[in-house]
Amino acid sequence: MVDILHRVGMKSASPDDVYAALTTIEGLSGWWATDTKGQTEVGEILEFRFVPGGIDMKVLELDPAKSVLWEVTDGPAEWIGTTVRWELKQSGDYTIALFAHEGWKEPVEFMHHCSTKWATFLVSLKQLVETGIGAPEPYDLQISDWH
Repeated sequence: MVDILHRVGMKSASPDDVYAALTTIEGLSGWWATDTKGQTEVGEILEFRFVPGGIDMKVLELDPAKSVLWEVTDGPAEWIGTTVRWELKQSGDYTIALFAHEGWKEPVEFMHHCSTKWATFLVSLKQLVETGIGAPEPYDLQISDWH
């Protein structure tokens, strides 16, 4: 198994602010996918729709201002059964988000693409909590024909 790992610091944004961007429909649609639906409570499903298709995530764990864990239940074949983990901590003027998309079976080319896309969306999250305006899909940075 292999994982996608990223770290991003968000200046002048509290862990509560970042947590809200990860656990509310308004927050998620402000940095990841404008077409986001579902319920944000543990055991519920979040539905993210993108131009190339959709991803459904089951909310597994929520620890306010500290961590979020989702499991992919529908979407690209390579994503099914993987988990997306967010760990939040304060460091000086920054909230640090440690991001992990865990459990890939192998590092296929699509994983390389997804790693870059996650990085662009983490910058979008940073922009949202720092300025109030993110770059969710379809306004995100296009990097290839996979979107």
